[in-house]
Amino acid sequence: SAESSETLFCPISDTVAAEIFKKKPRSRHHRWRCAEVTFTCPEEALCQHWVSSIREQLAAIASRPKHLLVYINPYSGKRQGKRIYERKVAPLFAQAGVSTHVIVTERANYARDQLKTGAELQKFDGVVCVGGDGMFSEILHGLIWRTQIDGGVDPNCPEEELIPCTLRIGIIPAGSTDCICFATVGTNDPVTSALHIIVGDSQPMDVCSVHHNNTFLQYSVSLLGYGFYGDVLTDSERKRWMGPARYDLSGVKMFLTHHYYEGTVSYLPAKGIMGTPRDAARCRSGCVVCQHNRQLLPEKAERYEVDEASESDSEWRTLRGKFLAINAASMSCACPRSPKGLSPAAHLADGTTDLILVRKCSRFDFLRHLLRHTSKDDQFDLAFVEVHRVRRFCFTPRHCQSDSDLDLRENGKHQIFSQICRDHPACGCAPAYSSWNCDGEILNHTAIDVRVHCQFIQLFARGIEEPKVFEELPNPCAI
Repeated sequence: SAESSETLFCPISDTVAAEIFKKKPRSRHHRWRCAEVTFTCPEEALCQHWVSSIREQLAAIASRPKHLLVYINPYSGKRQGKRIYERKVAPLFAQAGVSTHVIVTERANYARDQLKTGAELQKFDGVVCVGGDGMFSEILHGLIWRTQIDGGVDPNCPEEELIPCTLRIGIIPAGSTDCICFATVGTNDPVTSALHIIVGDSQPMDVCSVHHNNTFLQYSVSLLGYGFYGDVLTDSERKRWMGPARYDLSGVKMFLTHHYYEGTVSYLPAKGIMGTPRDAARCRSGCVVCQHNRQLLPEKAERYEVDEASESDSEWRTLRGKFLAINAASMSCACPRSPKGLSPAAHLADGTTDLILVRKCSRFDFLRHLLRHTSKDDQFDLAFVEVHRVRRFCFTPRHCQSDSDLDLRENGKHQIFSQICRDHPACGCAPAYSSWNCDGEILNHTAIDVRVHCQFIQLFARGIEEPKVFEELPNPCAI
C-alpha cells in the first residue's frame, strides 16, 4: 500500500542536531534550532493515529503556554525588535499553536504602566517582552507591582513580605546587551528564546527590592552598581545618540577619571548555605545549590537597625572606607563581552546576592580587576577586592545620613563647592557622590536598603545547559 508520512515540529539544540546529522554545530551549543523529523508507516489510518496521540500528549502538558501577551519595544538596540519578532518568532508561535496578543509600545514605561492597571492578565499564560534589559525591567516592575496591589501588600515598606509572581515572563532578545537573557539561557538568540517559551520551560529567579527610607525605588535582578558602573551609566545616558558604542566610550572615560567614593556598607551574611562567591562551579540548569539554599533561608530577613553599641552582637556586618566600585550581582551578569560576568559563581535562585567591594587602589590595579572579567583568572583574588554572599545590605554615602541626597547637595556652601568640583574633576577633588546603576537605570538616591526575595519570579527558561548532558546520551535521537 502507499506509504503515509507526517512531519512534526521538534525544537532541539544545535548539539543534538549535530549528533543526529553527524556534523559540527553551526553555532554555539546553547542555541536551539527547529528540526523536522519524518515518521513513515504503511497505513494512513495508523499515521493519523500517531498524529492524534502526539497532539493529545502535547495538549496535556500544562506547562506549555497557549495564550501569550507580547510587548515589543521598537526602539531597543538597533531598532530591530519588531522585525525580529515578525520574521523569527511569530512564525514559530503560529506553528506551535500559541495564540498571541501583540502590543507595540509607544513610549518609555508604556508596558509597565499598562501592566500595573489596564491589562487583563487572567486570560494569559505568560508575558513576553521583545527588547533589551530595559524592556524586561518594565515588564518585571509592572507585574510585581500589580501582584502586590492585588494582594493588599504595600510595596513601599521594606519589611513587607511580598507575594511572588505566578505569571511567567519570556524574553526575546533585541537590545544592546541582553545580559539577563544571556545569563539565563546562555545565548542571545531570538529563536532559542522562542523555543524555550514554546516548550514551556520555567526558571525561578531572585529579585532584589531597593528602598530609600520607606520609599520604594526599584527592583533589580542582575546588577546594582555604585561608583564605576554608576558613573559609566550616567555618562553614557548623555551619549544615547551613539548607540551601544556609548558604553565603551563612557567606560574608558570613567576609568581615566578614576573617582572613588566614601561611604558605609552594612550587610547581612548568608550563613549556613551551600556555595561561596569564589566557587569553581557555576549555576546551571537544575542547580542543586539553588534548590538546597531555598529550603535553608528564613522567610523574613532581619531588619537593619542602626545601633553601633550592639553592632558586635548582631549578625550584621559594617564596613567603612573609600570605594571605586560597590556592586551587587544577583546573577553572573555574563554577556558576550564578558563571558564570565562580574560574579561567575552567582546563582539565579538561591536567595542571595554577591556583594563586591572594590576599595581605592591605583589605576593600574583597577585595570587588572576589570581585565579579569574577560579572563580565566580569579577576579576576587586581589588585595583591594572583597566579596560577600549576602541576603540584605544597606549603603550610606559619607555626609548623607538621613535626608535625600539631592537635598543635601543643594543646601549649604560646602555642597555648592562640591558640585563645582564634580563638574571640574581637574581640581583633584574626589566627587562626593556617585549614582546607582540598577539594571541599567539610574536611581535618584544613593542611600539605599536592598533585600533579596528568593525565587520571586519565573522565566520561560531552564538555566544554562551543560553540553555534556547531550554527549552522554547513547542515542541522541531518543530526545
